[in-house]
Amino acid sequence: MALVEVKVPDIGDFKDVAVIELLVKPGDAVQVDQSLITVESDKASMEIPSSHAGVVRELKVQLGDKVSEGSVVALLETEAQASAAAPASVGGQPAPAAPAPAVVTPQVAVAPVLPVSASAPASLATVAVPAPPPPATAAVPAAAPSVPAAAAAHDPTRPPLGLPHASPSVRKVARELGVPLAEVRGTGPKGRITLEDVQAFTRAVMAGEVQTRAQAAKAPAAPAAGDGAALGLIPWPTVDFAKFGPIERRELSRIKKISGANLMRNAAMIPAVTNHDDADVTELEAFRVQLNEEHAKSGVKVTMLAFLVKACVAALQKFPEFNSSLDMASGGDALIYKRYWNIGFAADTPNGLVVPVIKSADQKGILQISREMAELAAKAREGKLAPADMSGATFTISSLGGIGGRYFTPIINAPEVAILGVCKSRWEPVWNGKEFTPRLMLPLSLTWDHRVIDGAAAARFNAYLAQLLADFRRILL
Repeated sequence: MALVEVKVPDIGDFKDVAVIELLVKPGDAVQVDQSLITVESDKASMEIPSSHAGVVRELKVQLGDKVSEGSVVALLETEAQASAAAPASVGGQPAPAAPAPAVVTPQVAVAPVLPVSASAPASLATVAVPAPPPPATAAVPAAAPSVPAAAAAHDPTRPPLGLPHASPSVRKVARELGVPLAEVRGTGPKGRITLEDVQAFTRAVMAGEVQTRAQAAKAPAAPAAGDGAALGLIPWPTVDFAKFGPIERRELSRIKKISGANLMRNAAMIPAVTNHDDADVTELEAFRVQLNEEHAKSGVKVTMLAFLVKACVAALQKFPEFNSSLDMASGGDALIYKRYWNIGFAADTPNGLVVPVIKSADQKGILQISREMAELAAKAREGKLAPADMSGATFTISSLGGIGGRYFTPIINAPEVAILGVCKSRWEPVWNGKEFTPRLMLPLSLTWDHRVIDGAAAARFNAYLAQLLADFRRILL
């Protein structure tokens, strides 16, 4: 019987790439463009599709094999060849047809699953979980992983796994089942997450998670959330401080409790990098003082932060990736570019830090921005900010104002991808090519998400922002 060879197509300049995943097995029926294997180079992974529709008769590669363009992946019997190869009649009676390979379609059952993430809400989540396939008569199916083995893939005491490493097809299944890949332990080559790992995770949550929680109720009290146990760190030290002297215990404010959880998540999950730079604001400060003198009777006080808001809008328009967010609904595989510019600014209050937002800052002037900032800051101090006043920011500025300091590393306010930290300006001697002259320098600390932004773009953003602040007329260009 003639069989079709499915070969590795043109995959660019990659040669001798490793096979890291087998997506089909002999006897499986496949369609045109259905993925057969996954290969991985030093820089990327890709799935090799089938060039024909039919039944897989033999896989010519194994896990760990090296393939290049033209390598044979599988032998495929096409549908036309399959019907042409039907057995001839014997003694005038047609021979019984060989049973076609069965393609089992897993049924889907819906069941409640307990939250598996420390940051997830306390309510139950409903996910679609594949039900066990019906028993086959022609062959003995592979045994499903036991509950202890599946639960091991979901053991929160294990060390962190880093970024999820899985093929697009596995990511798609995980999204459909609501499985967080960051919490799944991969058993494939180099820790790669396979389809079986995702299925084992769901079984662990369905069967083993409840059992684990029941046992935990009888065990000693677990460490409090946020102590690092979920990240595989040693327990937080428990100290009787009263042994060393008088103490006083005060509950954290509601704002600090909420912001603390967000800050911990953002600091742990975002690969953040900070660039430091200085902006010469000598002329801008003189202009600000002049504006306040001219508008003294209006009650509007112009601050340097208002100019920063306007300058940041211009920089965000020039470098739009800083005004974007990762599309986490698709697993973080795409960016959402926002065509609006809402600037949040950190406001210090007696109860903690809050971030009011200047909406549509690109459509407002310095005086209007200054007025809105004063109104929002007053509402923040009085505890009267509405949720709408603190939502929708695309970029945040954290300013220490006149308090002091030189540089710092602000934490990105997810789902934003960057934040600007600003400290107190100071007079410094600056060489102008002929002599040292006193210039007012404003320290800038730009923290950015390295998944979205690279170092060169961050340096250009900071440099451009400093140019705008040094000569504000550039805003008009």
